[in-house]
Amino acid sequence: MKKTILISLLLGCMTATLMAKEPIILPASSNFTLGKYGSFKFEKANDNVFIMHGPIVSPNKENEGFMNNPAVIEGEHGLIVIDPGGNYNVGKKILAQIENVSKKPILAVLNTHKHGDHWFANKAIVEKYPKVDIYAHPNMIKAVKEQGEAEVWYGILSRTTGNLEGTKTFAFPTKELKDGQKIEVDGQNFEVMHPTVAHSDTDLLITHINSKTLFLGDNVMRGRLGSFDDSSSILGNIELLEAVKNDTNATLYVPGHGFSGNKDETIDPFLNYLKVLSIEGQKAYEDDKESYEVKDEVMKKLIHLKDWDAFEKNMAAHLNKVMIEIGEAELEEDDEKEEEDDEE
Repeated sequence: MKKTILISLLLGCMTATLMAKEPIILPASSNFTLGKYGSFKFEKANDNVFIMHGPIVSPNKENEGFMNNPAVIEGEHGLIVIDPGGNYNVGKKILAQIENVSKKPILAVLNTHKHGDHWFANKAIVEKYPKVDIYAHPNMIKAVKEQGEAEVWYGILSRTTGNLEGTKTFAFPTKELKDGQKIEVDGQNFEVMHPTVAHSDTDLLITHINSKTLFLGDNVMRGRLGSFDDSSSILGNIELLEAVKNDTNATLYVPGHGFSGNKDETIDPFLNYLKVLSIEGQKAYEDDKESYEVKDEVMKKLIHLKDWDAFEKNMAAHLNKVMIEIGEAELEEDDEKEEEDDEE
């Protein structure tokens, strides 16, 4: 008898729940978890700006190719996403986390540069929002669509992460943004800066004017050292960051990798690192030494960065690159002087 009564009570409760006028509220999606790196979610960083800071490491199987800083700006009717991540599968997980911030539709995506760890997740967004506008600098659009940069990065991430199933066909940006251009999306205003060459020749620095947030792309990294490829310039990167330090007054600065912060704490560690390379590289060049001959001494001057991801591997490559740039700059200057002398 007691058993019958208990069953009846349980059935009654279930029926009442099913017939209730109030909708059943499901729990928010669980955090995006990556093994030893922990869980990741979007957190409010500045006004209506939400950022998910990825693990500060190079691409590997455990981070599934996710290590950048996707951002969401919430407008009245929809969302704008900056650099959604490194592959289709990561993108789907990031989309789930975006929905924990807001159920509003994604209206636009802005890509800061051509490297696939920042934009391959466009594919997941386009799959859900086919009419979404994706913006980038025209150099990036050309590089990824016509010059094979997408395939280069597909190869890099395939070898290191093995998590690219579904990433092809690529969701390329189609809308151009040029240096100094301003756009408005759902009441949110943006202005972009394009340095001729810094981290690459495709970079956009994006200012969200409403919140005074500056997205720096990979022109700044905190806690790790990425690569400089053939389209980059360390000297150009220094020039850019000195200009940003002097000419901007945002309330939040967002690097491509590592944690966001105020101007000095975000920019200075990376800028000072590049300056040390430039100063020591200039000395070595003038002393007719190769980079490998001075590498250990330069490393001692940068020992405070020894715990940065890929420090030992990439510092030597960066020193060699800056010395090549110094030599090229001197040759160019000599050529210009010869042309001036010939004209006289």
